[in-house]
Amino acid sequence: MTQQPLEPLPADWSRALAVVAHPDDLEYGAAAAVADWTDGGREVVYLLASRGEAGIDTLPPDECAPVREREQRASAAVVGVRTVEFLDHRDGVIEYGIGLRRDIAAAIRRHRPELVVTLNHRDTWGGVAWNTPDHRAVGRATLDAVADAGNRWIFPELTEQGLEPWDGVRWTAVAGSDRPTHAVDATAGFERSVESLLAHRTYIEALSDDEPETYCRTFLDGMVRAEADRFGGRPAVPFELFAH
Repeated sequence: MTQQPLEPLPADWSRALAVVAHPDDLEYGAAAAVADWTDGGREVVYLLASRGEAGIDTLPPDECAPVREREQRASAAVVGVRTVEFLDHRDGVIEYGIGLRRDIAAAIRRHRPELVVTLNHRDTWGGVAWNTPDHRAVGRATLDAVADAGNRWIFPELTEQGLEPWDGVRWTAVAGSDRPTHAVDATAGFERSVESLLAHRTYIEALSDDEPETYCRTFLDGMVRAEADRFGGRPAVPFELFAH
């Protein structure tokens, strides 16, 4: 069956909030789109549920967390992101629930984005590999927190803290989905996306025996080419887009 072409992701917005579970989640695919957005004068803020402290087997969590935070901030700067926030949920055991929804809703109220970005919230990656509990929890909580942020009677304590409801989110874009509907041209941002992923050098060196730059470039090149046929032959960062 012929797949439908991917539509260009809407561009008539000025502020985005990207919400993921760990350092490096955005760099494994979405960073080329972020570079394109910031080049166009848009503001993008990163919100991470954890500091990725359980991600490197050879580093204890209390040593790993500051390393991964430092690498994430450097990585974000490569693609023009100046604000990176961490919620300090525990890496590896992030739970979907009221606390996580409240934390994300608070960030949405604080930053007042028109576009929210998150990572694959489904059980699998394309029906082939099982997704992690952290990704599933944060993705689903993000989708729910968009509505929470706009309802003053959900988490009224946020209003008491001075965070007024925000119902201005127009779309949530899910990266890494096996059901993409839209895409961003990765041409202009590709090289910076490689550099941005490479900024997670400590993590990558522990993850793969390949030379880090070769590993990053090979992975990201395959990713942006995977849906190019559905996007006019252009390298694509695909997203599943939900309208609100």
